[in-house]
Amino acid sequence: MGKWKKQKEIPRDSCIRCGTCCLKGGPTLHHEDKAILLAGHIGYQHLITIRKGELAFDPVVSKLVPLQQELIKVLGKGKDWSCYFYDEERSSCTIYEHRFLECRLLKCWAPSELINVVGKNTIIRADIINPTDPIMEVIERHERECPCQEIEDLISDLSRETEKSKTLAKLNELVCKDLSIRFHAIFELGLKREFELFIFGRPFLKILDIRGIPVRVAYDELGRCSPELKSFIRPHSKSPETL
Repeated sequence: MGKWKKQKEIPRDSCIRCGTCCLKGGPTLHHEDKAILLAGHIGYQHLITIRKGELAFDPVVSKLVPLQQELIKVLGKGKDWSCYFYDEERSSCTIYEHRFLECRLLKCWAPSELINVVGKNTIIRADIINPTDPIMEVIERHERECPCQEIEDLISDLSRETEKSKTLAKLNELVCKDLSIRFHAIFELGLKREFELFIFGRPFLKILDIRGIPVRVAYDELGRCSPELKSFIRPHSKSPETL
């Protein structure tokens, strides 16, 4: 970190390949990026959906905010969620010739171009999935029955220490619905597991774990889930997404 601070103090007008930007996470996709997907330079397995209502870090206001519309981002890797396509050993991008709009605009020494496009003209799942694909119906059902805003509201209710048992029961129900729909898509409809994070976003049990609410899930012989929320710790975010 000290090294990075020293680099920022040095006037420059080009990238020195320190990797700091890529280590902070992958870009959000815009309509200008659809050609990269259509050309096959990356696949759906390299993407993750950050759903409407989910908390994400907004670099413009420098704080966590609930999303007003879903975003599609490049998947992260490792505990620090660095960009999937960043090669740390070589300090380089593995798809540099076909990098995304935000990556092309990103200049850490002059961020105004990037800031001007944050949250604008971004794509959603429906923009890059065939509208006749049956998975769209499953996505719509998932959005109806498992809205992210509801999980965030329930987490807030827990922090107020009122009727905690009822809130935990509602969280249990949502976690179970979320897992059930994923199970149906993967084991009954044949969805490849590698596409799960793009199709459905992060599982609720993962979101809860990040916020300090560990979940243990058991399955019966029919594959039905029985989640148990073990305890409640003051909500926090280990690795918030960046818009």
